[in-house]
Amino acid sequence: MGRTVSLVDAPDDWFIKGGADAVALRLALDGRAVVGVRRIGKLLMMDFGYPDGSPSAVLGLRFGMTGRLVVDDHAVVEKLEYSSGRNQPEWRRFGLGFAAQGTLAIIDPRRLGGVELNPDETRLGPDAFELTPDEFWSALEGSRAPLKARLLDQRRVAGLGNLLVDEILWRTGLDPAREAGLLSEPEVAELAEVIVSTVEELADRGGSHTGDLHLARVRGGSCPRDGELLDRRTIGGRTTYSCPQHQR
Repeated sequence: MGRTVSLVDAPDDWFIKGGADAVALRLALDGRAVVGVRRIGKLLMMDFGYPDGSPSAVLGLRFGMTGRLVVDDHAVVEKLEYSSGRNQPEWRRFGLGFAAQGTLAIIDPRRLGGVELNPDETRLGPDAFELTPDEFWSALEGSRAPLKARLLDQRRVAGLGNLLVDEILWRTGLDPAREAGLLSEPEVAELAEVIVSTVEELADRGGSHTGDLHLARVRGGSCPRDGELLDRRTIGGRTTYSCPQHQR
């Protein structure tokens, strides 16, 4: 916070989303100070301002499954489950240098993340970490989509990924293929509560891959709760594991 940008390093055009390019990023960020840092779902946002304090631009950062944030040569996350702990020079997809001192960079071996200038925040639903039952009811009401597909839709609920949704539905005993809009009010209230508690618990453990269901998410895996052979399906375009015994 408060640092002023003196260098914008954007060597990978693929990594710049939303129609901008390296020139646009430099024009928007060079000489501007970091005045705020926020997050909605999977999107980390850096707010930039002019010397007089007025806002100038927002930079959205997405990390995907393999991207890591490195600040002042310190990796905020040392290792990701599905990535690498190394910092190969060619994996540096984006970086900022600051006038006084210090740097910020995104290291992403598989280029699954990205940066976006002035992202449209209205495209995102309420953050899963702060979800209320009323917000959740609005997200599901009237939907004929499978429950899992609706939960993965970032426009409805921001921040939930494939492993998290499987874990949450396994904990609540809800079938991921159920029609989202047909859940009862008590089911919606419980699901909203379990979303928040599961996100908190797995964040403390170190990631969505630390769920109670995770080790059983393999072909031929059995439910850790009742020993039933897990169903393996594709729902919402994602590989899905669920228990036919207690998820209904």
